[in-house]
Amino acid sequence: MRSVWWVSSLLPFIVVGLVSGSVYGLAAMGLVLTYKTTGVFNFAHGAVATGAAYLFFELQSRQGVPWPIALVLTVALIAGLGGPLMELVGRRLRQVPVATQVVATVGMLLAIQGIVVAIFGAAAMSFPAFLSTRTVRLPGVYVGVDQIVVFAVAALLAIALFVFFRRSRVGLSMQAVVDNPDLVGLGGNNPVRVRTIAWTIGLGTAALSGVLLGPSVGLNAPLLTLLVVQAFGAAAVGGFTSLPLVYAGGLLLGVLAAGVTKYGPGHQFLQGVPSSLPFVFLLGVMLLAPRRLAQRPVRARLPAVTPRPLPRWLRTGGPIAAIALAAAVPALVGSRLPLFSSGAAYVVLFVSLALLVRTSGQTSLCHAGFAAVGASSFSHLAHGAGLPWAVALLVAGLVAVPVGALVAVPAIRLSGLYLALATFGFGVLLQQLVYRTRFMFGRNGPLTVPRPSGLDGDVAFYYVVLTVAVLACVLVTVLTRQRLGRLLRALADSPLALGAQGVDVNVTRVIVFCVSAFLAAIAGALLAALSGSVDVAPFDPFRSLLYLAVLAVAGAGQLRAPVVAALLFAVLPAYLAGSNAVATYEPVAFGVGAIVVALVEGSRDEIVAVVRRGAERGRARLARGPAAARMVGAR
Repeated sequence: MRSVWWVSSLLPFIVVGLVSGSVYGLAAMGLVLTYKTTGVFNFAHGAVATGAAYLFFELQSRQGVPWPIALVLTVALIAGLGGPLMELVGRRLRQVPVATQVVATVGMLLAIQGIVVAIFGAAAMSFPAFLSTRTVRLPGVYVGVDQIVVFAVAALLAIALFVFFRRSRVGLSMQAVVDNPDLVGLGGNNPVRVRTIAWTIGLGTAALSGVLLGPSVGLNAPLLTLLVVQAFGAAAVGGFTSLPLVYAGGLLLGVLAAGVTKYGPGHQFLQGVPSSLPFVFLLGVMLLAPRRLAQRPVRARLPAVTPRPLPRWLRTGGPIAAIALAAAVPALVGSRLPLFSSGAAYVVLFVSLALLVRTSGQTSLCHAGFAAVGASSFSHLAHGAGLPWAVALLVAGLVAVPVGALVAVPAIRLSGLYLALATFGFGVLLQQLVYRTRFMFGRNGPLTVPRPSGLDGDVAFYYVVLTVAVLACVLVTVLTRQRLGRLLRALADSPLALGAQGVDVNVTRVIVFCVSAFLAAIAGALLAALSGSVDVAPFDPFRSLLYLAVLAVAGAGQLRAPVVAALLFAVLPAYLAGSNAVATYEPVAFGVGAIVVALVEGSRDEIVAVVRRGAERGRARLARGPAAARMVGAR
């Protein structure tokens, strides 16, 4: 009798899990379909769903469009316009390394989410139910009509998508277009058309998922984006290849998350588990999958363009002049000095990210988590334990070293896209399961973070932060000029070749993650000390995506790019007119900038060819006169 009661008490949660899991599975199938067909993994899949939910809300609730028409318009607009556009973008992204693809699609996520927030505001809004909420009696449970409709629609579309992919001529072509588009063309199908159809279907499933999830989640751009990003976990269950397993993975994740929700209110630890389960599965699959999945071959890098070396006097005098200018900042900026203190702290963070991403060729989408570990540890050590300020800062950085080593474990087996997914999943798990524990920020509000005694004024503290930033730059410079730097550059170029030389590649990966985590943690501690208190808000996992986009926009250079990134991110917005509006559109600007950088890299061969043709015509004009130049141009 007790077992019957236990099962009946779980039935409502199972129903909720099947409904949400079916939507996750549908979204994941669209994501995997585009990935299998185009070779580009779309990190912006969840942001597309968010944009669709807000567009449907605008049409149906504010403009009074009947919901069936609003739904068709929403999906048609996003899929119909986005499919051809994404094919144009994806065609360029196929020519760049996977890391650059990640930067571009992360930029899309930031841009879409930023536009939604700029138009509709950051505050959460209710999403009125557009389906009937009447309940019907099924054996042992009452089920809403809207739940039945959502499950049925998602399940039927998933079946149709699987049949289309396996039985139709276009679907069969999608399976081959990545590996050999020329062969697909010989078979009578246009590879561009096939990829466009794949993008259209993928974006359509994302849009429909966002609308179906909207009434149960509400209109909250970051939350809705993160919920649809849970499709990553379902995609991982299917090995990023099998559509039936992907859909089954969505159902499994939905049911497990709903089941844990039943017991969450009575167990503090379980409260963050439901939203974390997809990322637990994601990390589990990444770490336990066969090595052929975890290390899928990556396209070769584009030929590196060797920059012309700067004159020696500029290489020596440039850093000295920069430090002198930074030292003069307090006399030049007046009341805006805290902005430059923040910028100096962000130099440390971007130096750590550049070391990991640019120098060693690894991918990190959890840098905000490293900074959070440093900020919370520093508060506990300096304010709680009463350690001297400088000692607490150093120890806070060291506390993050084991965390960096833990993140390096996936890097031992993974690379490119899969490492990006694993590190992002780790960042989300850290936020959901650890941020609010007593080891980090706790549940009692912001933590107090002191400045050094006797150096707590704005000017004095600026020089403290500047000193730490200079020391971080010196440390990275010294490391990269020693044997470790050569190993890191070799790791970025060819891990297999590095291993063939007798170097332990895994140890090298662990070292670079540990150093990067150490510096990022120190940056987090400095930022916390600057504000005087710290809570979880500045360390949202999406901030890691923003950091990567800003670094991409900042250009090249081991030290120059981090300095430019810090100025762009922390200082420049305050100097632009209407700083509130600038802050609103900041993610949009950096997201679009990251997309442009990736597209320029993907079009580099075309750009070089155009420049060469122009140069040839110019030389012909100068050497042979106008008539000869016209002949060259005609050829």
